[in-house]
Amino acid sequence: MDVQQRIDAAGRTVTISGAGDETTVTIAHDYATSIEDLWDACTNAERLPRWFAPVSGDLREGGTYQVQDNAGGRILSCDPPKAFHVSWEFDGQRSDVHVRLTPLASEDGGERTRFELSHVAPLTEFWDRFGPGAAGVGWDLGLLGLTLHLESGVDMPAEASEWGTSPEALRFMELSARDWERAHLATGADPEAVRAAAERTIEFYTRPPAEDPEQG
Repeated sequence: MDVQQRIDAAGRTVTISGAGDETTVTIAHDYATSIEDLWDACTNAERLPRWFAPVSGDLREGGTYQVQDNAGGRILSCDPPKAFHVSWEFDGQRSDVHVRLTPLASEDGGERTRFELSHVAPLTEFWDRFGPGAAGVGWDLGLLGLTLHLESGVDMPAEASEWGTSPEALRFMELSARDWERAHLATGADPEAVRAAAERTIEFYTRPPAEDPEQG
């Protein structure tokens, strides 16, 4: 794939609250499909494993959910097919994810919809260490899976396939982290600290897996 083109297709923004205690990482991507189809891809428990991960629970407003081997939480609001808001609870930490879908005008008459996800979290030492890329690269990988699914019906999240450890995948993650670095710099944060956080994020996502001591 054209990795740079895939990166450029998404918009990334970072904001820090006026009180300096909350951060928001936002990623947006336009898709050549109807809002109903995109909503179904993002909320249907039978479809989510095809591009994201298995999700169990009572997937309706007021219910709970659990992403396999990842976060869980509550579905705090749901406005089909436009928006939903969930708590994102993992390893004792709580943040919030907001997803908004917006139909777009199309010059060729076809249907297009904008997907926008905002991840709102407290400002912590983890942010100081890794910046927005820690969450942002993960969401980039998720949206890549969604993109491939909508384009060609792919039935496996990109990072879960053999592609996930390929040079192309490592390049994708590095370019994603660099774009999040640029979005972080746009907030006026200290450039040296921003670059250091981006480097740590790149190392985290692209370093080789630890060698199994039993295999030598």
